[in-house]
This record gives sequence, C-alpha cells and structure tokens, in this order.
Amino acid sequence: MSTVVLVYSGGLDTSVCIPLMRDEYGFSRVVTVTVDVGQPAEDIRQAEERAHTLGTEHTTVDAKAEFIEQYCWPAVQANGDYQGYPISTAIARPLIALKAVEVAKQIGADAYAHGCTGKGNDQFRIEYIMRTLTPDLAIIAPMREGRKMPDGSRSPWTRTEEIDYAEAHGISVPQTRDKIWSIDENLWGRSIEGGHLEEPDYSPPEEIFQWTRGIADTPAAPANVEIGFENGVPVTINGEALSPLDLVSRIHALAGEHGVGRVDVMEDRMLGLKVRENYECPAAVTLLTAHRALEALVCTQAELKFKSLVDREWGEMAYKGLWYDPLKEDLEAFILRIQERVCGTVRLRLWRGSCIVVGRRSDWALYNEDLASFDSKTFDQSESVGIVKTHGMQSRMYWALRNRSK
Repeated sequence: MSTVVLVYSGGLDTSVCIPLMRDEYGFSRVVTVTVDVGQPAEDIRQAEERAHTLGTEHTTVDAKAEFIEQYCWPAVQANGDYQGYPISTAIARPLIALKAVEVAKQIGADAYAHGCTGKGNDQFRIEYIMRTLTPDLAIIAPMREGRKMPDGSRSPWTRTEEIDYAEAHGISVPQTRDKIWSIDENLWGRSIEGGHLEEPDYSPPEEIFQWTRGIADTPAAPANVEIGFENGVPVTINGEALSPLDLVSRIHALAGEHGVGRVDVMEDRMLGLKVRENYECPAAVTLLTAHRALEALVCTQAELKFKSLVDREWGEMAYKGLWYDPLKEDLEAFILRIQERVCGTVRLRLWRGSCIVVGRRSDWALYNEDLASFDSKTFDQSESVGIVKTHGMQSRMYWALRNRSK
C-alpha cells in the first residue's frame, strides 16, 4: 500500500490535492497533516472536517508554543524583516514541513504532497526541509505540475479551474469566483493575496482585514504599553510576566484595536517575480519596534551597524526557508551574543495606526546623562577642538586639489 503525507491547510489548493492523490497519482493511503501555528480555531475544525469527509487519515499538530519560542522569538532577536514587513508566513513553513516529516517517519510514508504553486515561495521552504531531513522520499506538487489532459500532457491549474474541480468533487471551500483571494494566518502575521489584490494600484477593500481596525474605527485615546525584554525576548507587558503565547496574543489584540500592523508592499519573490502583498502583523510590528529601540540603547554604534547587515542576511535566509543552513547558525551566534545585553523595558504609544516609542530603560544602556546633557560641564568641550580640526582631512585635501586644477 503506497502512502502519501499531504501538508493540509484545509483550503482550496490542498483540498483539491486529496482526490488528485488517488485519481491521478495512484496513492491508496492519503494522510493529511494540519499544523496549528495560530490559525483561527474554526479553520482548524473545518480542515479536520474536510479531511474526514474526503476520507483521509488526519492528524492535527498543535505547534503554537513551539512556533513562538523557536521561530518568532529568533525573528525578534534578528529584527526579522523582508523588504519592509515582518517575516511571518516564511518562518512558519519550515515548522509545518518539520511536523509533516515527523508524521512521515512515524508511518513509513512513501512520499509527500503539498499544494504550493510553481510561482510562489512556499515550495522552496517546504521542500527544503523535506529534502534535508528525508532525502529519499518523493515530493509531489500537483498545483505546480498541472492538471492531466486527455492527451497525457499537463496544463497549469488556474484558481477558477481549481474551484470547478472542487465543485465537481463535492469539496466545499471558502474561495469563490468573486472573492478569490488567498489568506494565510499564523500567530505572527496574516497575508492576503490573489484576485484584484495582486494589482499594484488596486485599493484593498476594508473587508479583507480581520486583525486590525481601520483608522476611523480605532479608539480616540491612545494606548500606552510597556514591554519588558530579557536576552532580546519580550517577557512582560506593563510589568506582568506572561507566557510567550499569552504575551503575543495580548499585544496582538491591543495593537490591532488601534490599527497597528497593516503593511502593503511590492515584494520580490524568490523566482524574481515582483508581487503586491498585503499583511496584518500587529504583534510583530509592535514587538519589533520595541526591540529595535532597546538595541539602539544598549549596543555600540559599530555593533548596530554590523548587526543591521547580519539582520538583513538572516531575514533573507529565513524568507527563503533555509532554516538549517550553516550560515544562518553563524549569524545567530553573533545575534545571540548581542542579545545578552538586550534587557530592559520600552514604552510605546499605540494610536491611529502608529506605534511610537516614547521611552526606554536598561541597566546596559550606553547613555550617561551627565555626559550627554547640555547643562553639564563634566565633558570638557574645549577638548573637541583638535578632533574637529582633523575631521574630514583627506576629503578637504581632495577638494583643495580639485579646485586648484580648475
């Protein structure tokens, strides 16, 4: 009996994959795996119901705590960002693939399947993990490989064709021909794409947003919140110690209520395609803002300059899903050393879609009020004269030579 493990979200792409595994690929046993990294409970329930209706052996893995502690927290320490938005979907995919690998090993599966298209990033992230940990298992990607035509050739699937196929096989899915956008959610972020949302000049309708209020609907008064950090990881809200899951959930709700976390970007995908993406990341935007402020207080100028390069490289590797790459481990060795001093508190004001730092404090602060204050005489300002005279000496010499040649 041939067995395939299908990474299953319960959405259109992966639901269509179930009958395809039997009818076109000949698998007699289809095992679906849904990994809970913070999707709505109703989505998890519907995925379980669809899997049962479609006759698969189904497993749901609760990985929310692991996702925050092993994936989101490293992203905070590395100021995880890609082209202007907090990395969210990208850091969940390696964990989802890892759980599918664990199930495949337990049941002795022959192959994996997923619903990623040939245009997107997820095919790279998921298959990298599978090939790294179980290189001998086959990987099937029906949406990428295309539908089988009468002459034996394959033609790429369109979203409309997938909906038609789903209807023909009695599969109930949330997408319609009018609202065809695709939504991916986890505890760190929510991405919305597809349909008219792909057009760079299309104004997204308010109805696509679920986590953040529109500016007109936010409270009139701002919210002030204090985030406490230890080793670069948030641990308290307003002095109250919380579990990682509770802390993210609370910041998520508070920031979203004040409209914080909407991001609209033109994103360069791994294949070179430039696409328009909409994200909601209220907790991520808030916590990353606080973390950067605290790093700016405790790190030297040279450390901050170098870490910006390290963070960018880490972000690109995380975006590509290269979770086990040795360079990523090397970068994290530097990041973690820096985080030993990223301890303290940051006060933020959330209001009308903005997240503004209004104060920060740390025992490791590289700030001395007596030296920095204009009212202090501790720093002998006359000693700056010699330094100022030599400032830019070579460029001044160049300028003199250039003017002489005219």
